[in-house]
Amino acid sequence: MTTTINNLAFDSGYSDVNGLKMYYEIYGQGKPLILLHGGGSTIQTNFEKVIPLFAKNRKVIAVELQAHGRTNDRNADLTFEQDADDIATFLKNLNIDKADIFGFSNGGTTTLQIAIRHPEIVDKIILGSALAKRNGVPDWFWDFMEQATLENMPEQLQSGYKKVAADPNSLQIMHDRDVKRMVNFKDIPSEKIKAIKAPSLIIIGDKDLITPEHAIELHREIANSELAIIPGGHGEYIGEITTIKPNFKEIELIVPLIEKFLDN
Repeated sequence: MTTTINNLAFDSGYSDVNGLKMYYEIYGQGKPLILLHGGGSTIQTNFEKVIPLFAKNRKVIAVELQAHGRTNDRNADLTFEQDADDIATFLKNLNIDKADIFGFSNGGTTTLQIAIRHPEIVDKIILGSALAKRNGVPDWFWDFMEQATLENMPEQLQSGYKKVAADPNSLQIMHDRDVKRMVNFKDIPSEKIKAIKAPSLIIIGDKDLITPEHAIELHREIANSELAIIPGGHGEYIGEITTIKPNFKEIELIVPLIEKFLDN
């Protein structure tokens, strides 16, 4: 289906992926850039501000992963490994042999798993606020996750989900699956991270949930990587919906930095 919003045309559809009807949107022309959202998010709540900018020069393909947004749930817990396998199947369905992948937050952890499990489909990767080890966030985060409730979920993410989901009552399912995945999160072994050959750009905010030390450790473990620490909070550098301030300016987004990395 072709839709036009704010003068930006895009195609959308569903792909049969390992028992899911995976929702996706395609913008622009050129080399494929896959966008993978974070936990509790949709395409729009994470990437609405950057998609029009990327789409000037690239074919931007944004998806919604299991239980998120317009993609249904399967009767199974979320894992980053399964998300990675789902994306590999999705790209095969679209006849895309190789792509650049930009994952934000949980989507960044999924991108790490794609580079580990399916290196043949990866060209370059951008790891936005990606977590690889439990010590990459402050200790309070894990206590918070143990006690997480839907009431604590940011209102912007709740309304973003309800706006697009086929069944708005599935919000609780998505929330609970995301929380359980984080509570059970295990470190990605360093030897697997060190085996990543794909050129990688690691990005965090200086007031991010992810610690600078963790980003530096990732940078050291991925041999062919660059590191950018940007002023701002978790996802502010892409205009993630919970970070938007009244004086928001497009010039604050890091699209040029990412394009420079991708084009080199």
